[in-house]
Amino acid sequence: MRILIADDHDLLRDTLVTYLQREGDISTETAPDLAGVVAILDAGTPFDLVLLDYAMPGMNELEGLERVMAMPGRHRVALISGTANRETAQKALSAGAAGFLPKTLTARSLVNAVRFMSMGEQYLPLGFMNAQEEVEAAHPLTQSLSRRELEVLEGLTHGKSNKEIARDLDIREPTVKLHVKTLYRKIGAANRTQAAMMAKEAGLF
Repeated sequence: MRILIADDHDLLRDTLVTYLQREGDISTETAPDLAGVVAILDAGTPFDLVLLDYAMPGMNELEGLERVMAMPGRHRVALISGTANRETAQKALSAGAAGFLPKTLTARSLVNAVRFMSMGEQYLPLGFMNAQEEVEAAHPLTQSLSRRELEVLEGLTHGKSNKEIARDLDIREPTVKLHVKTLYRKIGAANRTQAAMMAKEAGLF
């Protein structure tokens, strides 16, 4: 089984490779962004499954997924994400993705999901969907902020700079600054630290 793993975070990419190659019957290749994926697939290398990080450079949300699915070859395509929500996961599957993998999956669950998807099935962990539903229902913050504002807020809770958040979400830094300013106003936060504390106290991330 051949798997192409695309993620712009070296540590996560290497960890995924380690998990999968321990199986003995899975070989992997990696790319740091969508352009790298396209170049590898254009070269004609066959893969059973392509794993795309939702927020890596070039993805532009689900456009990258659709582009890779449309490329010649018998590969199936799935999303990996630490920031995407239930709505995004559902849209990906509706568009024909092989599955959606939260970055919180255990190593064993990841391997099982990869095998499941490679056999032609769709994978979406029920626990992720239930957890997302509970969070969305429980906290008013999720109703006042847009999806992109929530993604920016998550970056703030992880102590990331505007530049790092822009890279993760594949948007421009001035756009991040605008989202930060808007979410401050919506949730009544005076600064990054207060916004992060409010998000953590609400149990959002």
